[in-house]
Amino acid sequence: MNPIDWIVLLVTMVGIAAYGAWRTRHTDHLDTYLKGSKSTRWGTIGISVMATQASAITFLSIPGQGFESGIGFVQNYFGLPLALIIVCAVFLPIYRKLGVYTAYEYLGQRFDSKTRLLGAGLFLLQRGLAAGVTIYAPAIILSSVLGWSLNLTIIATGLLVIVYTVTGGSAAVSLTQKWQMGVIFGGMVTAFLILLARLPAGLGFGGAAHVAGAMGKLQAVDFSFDPDKRYTLWTGIFGGLFLSLSYFGTDQSQVQRYIGGASLREGRLGLMFNALLKIPMQFFILLLGALVFVFYQFEPAPVFYNRVEWSRHAAGPGGAAFRALEEKHAALHVVKQEKIRAWLDTRDRGDSAAEPAARAAMVAANAATDVVRKEAKAALTAADPLAKTKDSDYVFIGFILAQLPHGVIGLLIAVMIAAALGSKAGELNALGTTSTIDLWRHFRPLAAHDEVRNVRAAKWLTAFWGAVAIVFALFAGFSENLIEAINILGSIFYGVVLGIFLVAFFLKKVGGTAVFWAAIAAQTLVIVLYNVLTISYLWYNLIGCAACVVISLGLQAALGGKPSLATDEHG
Repeated sequence: MNPIDWIVLLVTMVGIAAYGAWRTRHTDHLDTYLKGSKSTRWGTIGISVMATQASAITFLSIPGQGFESGIGFVQNYFGLPLALIIVCAVFLPIYRKLGVYTAYEYLGQRFDSKTRLLGAGLFLLQRGLAAGVTIYAPAIILSSVLGWSLNLTIIATGLLVIVYTVTGGSAAVSLTQKWQMGVIFGGMVTAFLILLARLPAGLGFGGAAHVAGAMGKLQAVDFSFDPDKRYTLWTGIFGGLFLSLSYFGTDQSQVQRYIGGASLREGRLGLMFNALLKIPMQFFILLLGALVFVFYQFEPAPVFYNRVEWSRHAAGPGGAAFRALEEKHAALHVVKQEKIRAWLDTRDRGDSAAEPAARAAMVAANAATDVVRKEAKAALTAADPLAKTKDSDYVFIGFILAQLPHGVIGLLIAVMIAAALGSKAGELNALGTTSTIDLWRHFRPLAAHDEVRNVRAAKWLTAFWGAVAIVFALFAGFSENLIEAINILGSIFYGVVLGIFLVAFFLKKVGGTAVFWAAIAAQTLVIVLYNVLTISYLWYNLIGCAACVVISLGLQAALGGKPSLATDEHG
């Protein structure tokens, strides 16, 4: 990065944060601080919902996913549109009718205090860890590639988002997320256009798509019924439906984004905005990764994309073996380029007789380079058992730094940091709100009507969770698979939480005691199954939800009698 990149980066990031803090500096009413402005329209709601979900991991890891495995990951979102329709029809009207601040406050009204605290506790546990990962994940990559101090990167981004989130609450989060998403979309479109321009002359988008398809990168849908496959049409529709229902309908970081606003209609339109755009956005990001794959078929490609990690070992005592792997990969890469051009030539000539053989030769040449990449990762592990051998997250950031012009580099780095800030702001805002409403006011009922005291408590609790996230991120490096583990963690807990809410909405004869112990039993079942089965983690959303509902009905039948409800206002 040169001075131009630094100016673009700092002006973009600090400017947006300062603007958000200044515009919302007088937010001193609890309703506005926790729910945002009552005049918020659907566009701001929709962008805020999208920004909270789209963390920096999305824009670092998803292009790498498209590069490495193709666009099949998009199936993960196939259940999302239907889930958002259900949230609009069922969840949102109930939340607005009761005027709750948190989803778990509703559980207290429908059931009892212990069920409310269980829901809030599961959220705080899961989202509290996720907030740390939100800054840790991009920080470890950016610090490695750019040579920044990891701890300084974590602390700087963490403090920046704490300042404007604590200052303006939900209003500041929604306001800044709108500008951050503008930077993100502008940066990603710019990267896409420059990538197309950098492809070989005459190849174009159509030719690149043909190469990516022939290499197996454009299979968007897998109809396999194999439960062990992580991403298929069925895991996306069914597992993804229940995952999205729980995330958008019961996770406070999302609920808080849409329960405020000007009206029920505005909230629904904001959610429908995401229902329409989320799959195309994810498809676009995955396609970008697939096109980066095509780009590196015609340009010199590293044997390992975390170049800092590779260079450290290549310069060490065993460097000769690493350099030999580099040379072997480079030689095979040249052969692969020849096979690709030969295949393209047969297509251009319309030689249908020679095309299958040329395609098979191209695919075989690509497989040969993949073998060397596996050998490189094995060599890294042999040299250092703690070495991070997953390099797909470094593909896109490496492309940005090596191929894009200065100024655009600063903009794309700003995209990564903007995504991290936007997502983390939404999480901290929700953590502070849940702690204030479901813990602070619950255990200190005399403070319920003290507006100033409640806002002050919300600000301190938001800052507290920001500090927890920073501390967790600073000490998170001990786990190699931390990011993947946190992603799976959501599916382990989300299904059970969703089950509690579905019982609350639709099974009026089930009371708090039955659903509380059913949730405990269902959560235990999911954890046990996760440790003994090898099925896709998406299925645990369905399993946890179904188990909670069925066990609730069984326990209520065993308890007998009509349950006493905390309120009749439960939809």
